[in-house]
Amino acid sequence: MATTTVQLDVVSAETSIFSGEVEAIQVTGSEGELGIHPGHAPLLTTLLPGMVRLVQNGDEENIYINGGVLEIQPGSVTVLADTAIRAEDLDEQAATEAKKRAEEHIANPGADFDYAEAAIELAEAIAQLRLIQKLRK
Repeated sequence: MATTTVQLDVVSAETSIFSGEVEAIQVTGSEGELGIHPGHAPLLTTLLPGMVRLVQNGDEENIYINGGVLEIQPGSVTVLADTAIRAEDLDEQAATEAKKRAEEHIANPGADFDYAEAAIELAEAIAQLRLIQKLRK
């Protein structure tokens, strides 16, 4: 009989935010969207800022990550991220302000301007806002 769940662990630098058996996982890898189900081939890849969408007992849950690493092993999936926040705990006002600040830095670079850092901040803010908008639907 085929396995219907896989162990998922979502870990940030501060804490383990999720650990449990899930039916499906969706994340955005460096090469595109990944759909992970029990029996997926082993894989190691970097993740972009966005969400970890998981299905557990038929219910969907979303966790925001600011990027990280995904490891798939037989029977287990691990997401390691610097920051991981449950979608319902995201702060829309803070994300909107972070997006505005990053856009202003890119539009008006100063002497100590770091484009890569500003681009990362912008990508993280946009990913948070997309997840917040998705939850409203």
